[in-house]
Amino acid sequence: MAAKVFFFCSLALAILCFAYASDSSPLQDFCVAVPTASVTLFNVSVTVNGLVCKDPKQVTANDFSFSGLHIPGNTSNAVGSKVTPVFVNQLPALNTLGISMARLDYAISGINPPHFHPRATEIFMVLEGSIRVGFVTSNPENRLITKVLNKGDVFVFPVGLAHFQQNVGTGNAVAIAGLSSQNPGVITVANAVFGSKPDIAPDALAKAFQLDKNIVSQLQAKF
Repeated sequence: MAAKVFFFCSLALAILCFAYASDSSPLQDFCVAVPTASVTLFNVSVTVNGLVCKDPKQVTANDFSFSGLHIPGNTSNAVGSKVTPVFVNQLPALNTLGISMARLDYAISGINPPHFHPRATEIFMVLEGSIRVGFVTSNPENRLITKVLNKGDVFVFPVGLAHFQQNVGTGNAVAIAGLSSQNPGVITVANAVFGSKPDIAPDALAKAFQLDKNIVSQLQAKF
């Protein structure tokens, strides 16, 4: 009897784990997100994906549109690149739909530093220029998968894997990315490791990266 109870409990647990393994499909046509600043404490509203839904009768075409991806991003920064996101915060109608996109601009030699998206796979297409892209597989292999893309080429970065893009052409480069989440999240590796608040203990990072502690402190000062 005890064995049967254990079996059915294990089966139920497995089913529950499977059920929560991915986002559920929306049960309504749409759920246009209301900006957090517009939600008062006296409004009792149901949230979906952590955001309050606008009354469907009050939505307009503007809730479903975004303008600005034709404008080049400002690449005058240390890495020489600029990401212009169109996530749920920029386009409220993306809430519950599981997609988003971004424009990426690169100065000559500009790089989008190694980073990963914890909640999304990314599909990347070059509009102008030549861009070296790559991602690194997980431990213990840590194999670099890399390629130089030209205008019209497409590349996929699997969810959760560290990846990068760098302009290797002779002029500015532009790309468009699509992501499989309304809010994919971005964790830039160097910023997370050397720019955490509060700082990770320098002696811990020195040991992890096999660096002198003073070099670690210099890197933390930069980020």
